[in-house]
Amino acid sequence: MAKISIQGYEGSFHQVAAQLFFGKGVEVVTCNTFKEVVKIAGNKKESDGGIMAIENSIAGSILPNYNLLQKSNLKIVGEIYLQIRQNLLVNPGVKLEDIREVHSHTMALQQCYDFLDKHKWKLVETDDTAISAKHIHQHKSKHIAAIASKLAAELYNLDMIAPSIQTMKNNYTRFLVVQREDVAKPVEGANKASVNFHTDHSKGSLAKVLTAIAAGGINLSKLQSFPIPGTDFKYSFHADMEFDTLSQFNGVIAQMKKLTAETKIYGVYKKGIWK
Repeated sequence: MAKISIQGYEGSFHQVAAQLFFGKGVEVVTCNTFKEVVKIAGNKKESDGGIMAIENSIAGSILPNYNLLQKSNLKIVGEIYLQIRQNLLVNPGVKLEDIREVHSHTMALQQCYDFLDKHKWKLVETDDTAISAKHIHQHKSKHIAAIASKLAAELYNLDMIAPSIQTMKNNYTRFLVVQREDVAKPVEGANKASVNFHTDHSKGSLAKVLTAIAAGGINLSKLQSFPIPGTDFKYSFHADMEFDTLSQFNGVIAQMKKLTAETKIYGVYKKGIWK
């Protein structure tokens, strides 16, 4: 069974994503930071890969994670789009009127303000949604609730006293599945790729690359620019490209290499299904 590094604790949305990709029995190595996720994912003695959030439909791209990916020798082998459903969790028997405090990560609290504003509970920010759930379970709290995933409720034997309390119901996070190059195998039925490239300073250089991508019949689903440290306002670009066949993609990459100073393929994989 796969052993995968994730950011956060058991019961976090990263673990939910890991189970969706690798199956319920996946073993997770919990990490405090994304830097640690990448480090452990790259160590064959510690894991078989990692799962890393890369963007959210409301908050946007997680830019530091692109930099971590760029500096690593990891390959993207898949992606997961997970709908973030926040739930109010309590110990069995606790009722809404018993609650005095709600604990969770600051982002989770912010995502649920419309629901929380209806009550006069004290809101307490914590490091992680899942650790909040674990703590109320361990301390057998009768007056404290947590906001966390359904998986956290299952792991820590908590009741979902109020499910799906997030304000924005259409809230998705995209996670990348990464593995070491020596482990990553060609993905059958691949129809998406993540590529990094940088152009020179010549006039219209980016436009020429984008024209080549469009001429090849490839859909550019994401384009993110990054200043290259130590240069005079030169930029590298992260591109997510969707295609019908590998030969179509390879043809466009060949054209891009003629038009760019450098082109690096982070991974060729199957487009994720929105869960």
